Amino acid sequence: MGKRFLELLAPAGTKDAFWAALAGGADAVYCGLGNDFNARRGADNFDDETFATCCRAAHVAGARVFVTFNVVIQDDEMPRALASVARAVRLGADALIVQDWGLAAEAKRRWPEVEVHVSTQANVQDPHGVAWCGQQGFERVTLSRELALDEIAACCATGVECEVFGHGALCFCYSGLCQMSSLRGPRSANRGLCAQPCRLPHTLEDASGRRLGPVSWERGLCPKDALSLSHLAELVDAGAGSLKVEGRMKAPEYVLSVVSAYREAVDAAVGDAKGPVDPDGALYRRLKRAFNRDFTDAYLMGRSGNDMMSYERSNNRGETVGTVMACSASEASVALDAPVGKGDLLEFRPVDAPDTFFCVTAQADAAAGARFACPVRRRVPTGTPVRVLRSQAALDAVSAVEGRAWPRRRPVDVAVRCVLGEPLRVRLSCADGSACAEAVGPVVEAARTKELVEQDVAAHVGRMGETPFEAASMDVELSPGCGMGFSVLHRVRAEAACALVAAIEAPYEERAAAAAAPPSWEVWGEQCAERRTRRAGSARRRVPWDAKDREGALRQAALRAEVCCLAPSPEVAHTAFEAGAGRVYVPGDELLAAPEAFPAGCIPVLDEVCREPDHSRIDPLVVADAPVAVGNVSELALAAERGAAPEVRGCIPVHNRSCVEALEEAGAAAFWLSPELTVAQMAPVCRAASVPVGVTVYGAVRAMTSEHCVLQMADACIHDCVCCRLRERDLYLRNIDDRRLPVRTDRQGRSRIWWDEPADSVPKVRELLLAGVERLLVDATLLDADGAARQVRRAADALTAVAAGEALPAPEPGSTLGHLFSKVD
Repeated sequence: MGKRFLELLAPAGTKDAFWAALAGGADAVYCGLGNDFNARRGADNFDDETFATCCRAAHVAGARVFVTFNVVIQDDEMPRALASVARAVRLGADALIVQDWGLAAEAKRRWPEVEVHVSTQANVQDPHGVAWCGQQGFERVTLSRELALDEIAACCATGVECEVFGHGALCFCYSGLCQMSSLRGPRSANRGLCAQPCRLPHTLEDASGRRLGPVSWERGLCPKDALSLSHLAELVDAGAGSLKVEGRMKAPEYVLSVVSAYREAVDAAVGDAKGPVDPDGALYRRLKRAFNRDFTDAYLMGRSGNDMMSYERSNNRGETVGTVMACSASEASVALDAPVGKGDLLEFRPVDAPDTFFCVTAQADAAAGARFACPVRRRVPTGTPVRVLRSQAALDAVSAVEGRAWPRRRPVDVAVRCVLGEPLRVRLSCADGSACAEAVGPVVEAARTKELVEQDVAAHVGRMGETPFEAASMDVELSPGCGMGFSVLHRVRAEAACALVAAIEAPYEERAAAAAAPPSWEVWGEQCAERRTRRAGSARRRVPWDAKDREGALRQAALRAEVCCLAPSPEVAHTAFEAGAGRVYVPGDELLAAPEAFPAGCIPVLDEVCREPDHSRIDPLVVADAPVAVGNVSELALAAERGAAPEVRGCIPVHNRSCVEALEEAGAAAFWLSPELTVAQMAPVCRAASVPVGVTVYGAVRAMTSEHCVLQMADACIHDCVCCRLRERDLYLRNIDDRRLPVRTDRQGRSRIWWDEPADSVPKVRELLLAGVERLLVDATLLDADGAARQVRRAADALTAVAAGEALPAPEPGSTLGHLFSKVD
């Protein structure tokens, strides 16, 4: 086997899954510590004791442990989050996977001895963004799942290590941009409690309510699972540093099956004698018998068509193993195309009545090509497909692993020195050269009865007993005529193994002793204030809420505040200015399509998606000394480099003062806050900022941004997004709650899904101003010119009312306050 150039990174939501990951051959394991600050808060996750145990097992096995902090951190949570990071460092974490730019900056500042990896939730998609992350000191970037091989190669060419998703569930929305879950209720995808509404039924219909597309396509937002098994050599050639398996909510048998399959495939792909990674299809079968929604490599291959979607079902599909040839009320005769094992869970799902499916357990083994008699609950039609949903062999394999003291053995080089007149020495060295240890036994004497021979020494020292090691090589130096009891060999070998375990653990123990303590709430606040003063050159900013004369400060804030409008067309832009908007923002693509049609002074809004092919469109919109609204860190970096004034959109979540600091240092000239913040949570962000802060006070809320075009559900794609007639129509997704969610697809074929209730916080402008908000945005994306003008005037009138101490307008019918006064979980 050749040197491994591609790290295999495995998930673990429980100790049993962690054991399975190591037994399967993972080079690294990622998991959550506690249930507060990671994107799988619904997993069991790890307490301190279990985490320490798993770190020890991983390090002794030669694997690393990464801890997920891949959620947005609220301001009042930051000291607790930092305390959790400190615990992870002390207990043995090798790296932190972080979404929040504030937490990432704090971790780099306080614990430089631990790597910080940028999570895929941070929405980094191109070489420019990857390079920026490297410049900030982050060791690795987890790329968006949507990238194709050539884009991955370009990102890797920056020299910053890149991690790619290789297997498992695909989100429909770009990670970090989804608000569908929090719009349905209090559970946020950006806070680790996604309710997965995308897996529920969604059908496409037109303005009249007529359904488009095949009747069976009911899961409009449900992609198949990612599969990279046949592309590993290409990923290695692209320079990928790590291949990630998704699944911290998955069972241990899933983890063992998937990780072990990819271990074999990666070794075959990068070995000295490169060959097919799965010549007989056994690895693919193993993957199919773990949980899956069927598989796709579409994004990796630069596609995003209907073939990547699991429109018919969102649950486990397993592997199709046969077809019912005949059936009575109690028994079916199944023609098998693939083997079945005793104890396998079999699904019978009639093609014409899929809701009448049932599952039974296989009573015996049966080979591919056999006719298999299987008990059934009721008669099913001839031709009904039979699937294996759960493999008994996988369950048996993971049961064997769970009982082990050490989940896998680490290869060591063994050297034994057994020389007359000298102490017996057994030296163990990790085969990768990372650690070694030696144990010394009694002085070697001449044999009194039976003389030791080299084969006996090798056999007894090399057994390794209950240690976590296995002999990769054996070097025995033995004097003729030596004698020694085998029990002595066993004892000294065991002592050497214990010493090697201690040597492997020693650097982590030293690091734990030297690790910085987390700051208290008071200390963290003082440090943030000091850094803000150094950055902005002034004392702590106060919002009207903090003023002694609150009403007077509020009136002044209302006079200073500015009404803004996001205009999707020239007509709306002109009307917004005429209605009193001080700033008008326009989607960049619309400005590029008709630059002369828009009024002067419009501010371009850059897409929240910024991939390498997008730069030819995006870059001309970024101009020195001019404002530009940016949707990700690549655009922020570009704007800062060109001397523009980048305004950070809400799709880069800014929820805490550390994040304000990090992004202001990166060049942010303004912030637009996420609709997942309450008005109380906005206040500390506004206090920390030395630049203007704004919020959307009226308009539709974007629920999702997807690389896959939702309109393909109509089954009428012409593969020419610019000329697509469907894009010009008003189309909707009807969900399980009978809501009609507007859908828009842009010229690049990317779709955006909007919530059906507009957010309206104009009646609460007083509270927003008290919190320190200075810019109020009317998002007119789904409004016509008259509607935009009305809402701009309404927001302006609200500011006038606050300044005059008068009553504010009533909420618009059918609108919602969103999370303005209700926290997301």
